[in-house]
Order: sequence, then structure tokens, then C-alpha cells
Amino acid sequence: MSGLKAVTVIGLGVGVLLVAQSRDPLNAGRSAESTWSESGLQGAPTRAVLCILAAVSLLALRWLYRLLFSPLELLKAPEDVGYIAEDGRTRAQAANEVRRRRKVGELPPVYPNGWYRVLDSHMLERGEVKSVFILGEQLAVFRGQDGKAYVLDAYCPHLGANLAVGGRVFGGCIECPFHGWQFQGSNGKCVKVPYSDKVPEIAKVRSWPSCEVNKQILVWFHCDGEEPQWNLPEQQEITRGEWVYRGRTEHFINCHIQEIPENAADVAHLAHLHTPGMMSGVDLRYTNSKTWQFLRHDWKAQWIPESEPNKHCSQMLVKHALTIFGYHWSLLDVDVVARQVGPGVVYLQFKHGFLFQVGPGVVYLQFKHGFLGRGVIMHCVTPVEPLLQCVSHTIFYQSNIPPLVPKFILKVESIQFERDVMIWNNKKYVSKPLLVKEDSAIQKHRRWFSQFYSENSPRLQYQRDTLDF
Repeated sequence: MSGLKAVTVIGLGVGVLLVAQSRDPLNAGRSAESTWSESGLQGAPTRAVLCILAAVSLLALRWLYRLLFSPLELLKAPEDVGYIAEDGRTRAQAANEVRRRRKVGELPPVYPNGWYRVLDSHMLERGEVKSVFILGEQLAVFRGQDGKAYVLDAYCPHLGANLAVGGRVFGGCIECPFHGWQFQGSNGKCVKVPYSDKVPEIAKVRSWPSCEVNKQILVWFHCDGEEPQWNLPEQQEITRGEWVYRGRTEHFINCHIQEIPENAADVAHLAHLHTPGMMSGVDLRYTNSKTWQFLRHDWKAQWIPESEPNKHCSQMLVKHALTIFGYHWSLLDVDVVARQVGPGVVYLQFKHGFLFQVGPGVVYLQFKHGFLGRGVIMHCVTPVEPLLQCVSHTIFYQSNIPPLVPKFILKVESIQFERDVMIWNNKKYVSKPLLVKEDSAIQKHRRWFSQFYSENSPRLQYQRDTLDF
């Protein structure tokens, strides 16, 4: 409990005690003779009211401080967004029913080869261990005493204990909580068995290629175990501390991972799904309500793949305009060039204004505005299991700009994104879609994206009996 919260609780408690005490005539008499009466304040009831007012004021100050200065963190549970709970059902019941009954279609491989976010850097302190489940694997993520982050398979090869549950960090190694075996973070090899003079040569756990860039820890996945085929560029403003952390949103989406980046090529959905303003909300049953039709977004977009030697890259060009009561607000116009590198990294450059959400995997939404300042949103998609994706949006912003500005931008982006979530959570993947000529970019994107699958890329073989949240 924070100090401010503790003081608030104590103040409320004292106020309640004084109110109760004021009902005792003897206490009331004594209080009349107290120093409070010398200042014109009569008895315990007055003191109780003052204590309660002070506590309420502290609560209000705490709320105001969080609003103005604390990072915005909106972390949604899997059932929180994109499901309709009717007939007395809870949202979790509605989500589980959709997951059980929905047809999944003929799916591509479930885990493309590429980089995936594991944690934000500030979530892993020196000497700390975290248990993470991604890509259908249980991982132990720890930061060595040298400050470097390491990612290993979680289960000890000795008797299967989870290294991330009770494991301790020694230098650049992690110690198994069961028998004290120690494994190097750099290569996964066992370097110590405390009760044996000899360490078996084959004693090791899988070490995942990882990097820490732009205040995020990421791992490289390749189904054939190949080394990373490209690096993630560094945002120098974040490294130098000129842009600081201002918040994060997190959503869990019930779909195949390819459906999320495919939005970049599905330019027609922008005009239909994202035209209503932010005040229209995220429930697609009501976003086209006439109440909020005075606020509209206009979008024009184009998606194109790049040629050799950058065939693993693509670009999305977006133009955005905002109209209020039919008047075009050019101050909020946006011209965007979104360059995607691999299946999960997109860099966006734009001028004049700010952007909502575009693109897949790890997306860098860069802001540059004469009044609103500069910053970036990193949009990351990490497969948890074949049909469950964790999507986070982390914002870093110019340190001398009031935090309320980037927090507002992140909130608006989250509203637009959650409209897509409602579609993804309820749709079926169509391997051979019925398209018109204006949808041609969708097939181009699928052909381009297929390069991130290999012959041995894992496929969904079966569904569990239950996928309940």
C-alpha cells in the first residue's frame, strides 16, 4: 500500500472512530473543554468531519496525481473486450462459448518465424526471475547481476522443476529451486550440481536468442532453430532517455496471428470500421449511432511489398483527416509511411498530427507535432498459444510534454484498436476469401507473409476439450 493511500485510510478510520465516540455524552462533554473549542470548533463531531474531509481530499489528490503524472496502464483480461454478454451470462461465459463454438477455418501455420516481445524492460529488475508463457512454451526470463536479460526454457532437465517458480539468480546463471542446479543464461548449460563433483555434459536447457532494444525484451523464434535473420533498429531517443515511458495497454485476442497484420492490407475496413469518432465507443452495435456522427475520421491507404534485397519488408501509406460537424480540422491531418520489417516489426514515419493504430507485430507509431511534441507507440503481437495473441501498446514520449498528452493519445488508440478486437474475437479465418478487385492487396499480403513460414512451421493439430478463460 502506498504512503498516500495508507494516510487516507487512517484518516477515514479516525473520522469514523470520532463519529462513534461523539455518541457518548461523557466524551462529548470532555471534548467541549478541549483546545478545539478554543478555536470555535465544538466537539468530536467537528473533528470527525475534518478528518473525513482530509481523507477525501487526499483521495482526490491521489486521483489527480495519477491522472496528470502516472503512466496510463490499461490491462484487459481475455474476456474483457470483444464479446457480447446477454441473457444473464458473464463476459467470461460469453467468451468461452464463442471460443468453443466458433469455426476456425483452414489455418496457416500458427507461429511465424520472427521476433516477439516478452516483457517491457522495466518489468524485470536486476536479479529478478519471471515466468512467461508464449509460443506454446513455458519460459524463465531473468536478469543477471550484469544487467543482461536471458530467456531459457523453464523446466529443469533433472526432474522437471520450473526454474521461474522459486529460482534464484547467481551472476549470469539461474538456480533450480528443487536441487540447486545452476544454468547459464547465455547458453543454457548446467555449470553446477551442488552435491556432485561432475556436471553431466548433456545437462542443459534451451536458450532462446534474445535482445533488449527500445526498453523491451524480445525473443527470436524459428521453427528450425535458425539464428536471427534481421535485427531490430534502435530508437535513439528512448536509449538516451529523451523519450520516457508514459503507459501501456494490453489485450488478449482470440484469433490466428496473421489476421492482425492483415489489417494493413485490408484498406477498405478503415473507412467502415474506423470512421466513427472515439466517442462512439468500441461496441460495434452502437458505433454508428447518429448521436456521434458529427465526429468522423476519413482514411485513405495503400499497402505495397518491397523488392530484393528487402523482400521481408513492406510499406503501408496512410492519409488521415478529421471532420467535426462537417468541418475539416487540418491540424489533425496525418500522412503515414509504415515500413514493416519481417512478420512483427513496423516503423511508421509521419508528419503533422498523430495516428491511431496501424499494422502488426511490433509497430512503431512515431509522433512529431509542433504543439503535441514527439513520441512513439510500440505495438507488439506475441502468440501465447495457436489461437490466442497478446497485443501490447507501449508509449514513450518527450519528457518535457505533460503526461496527459501521450496518455490521451494512447487511450484514443486503444478505443480504435478495440473495434478490431471485436471483429477478430468472433470471426472465422477464410483461407480462400471471396474478394473484389479493390481487395487485391489482401491476397498480395498473404503471399508476402507466407515467407515467414517454413516447411516445419507448427500447425494447429487439434483443439483442446476446453479453452475456458
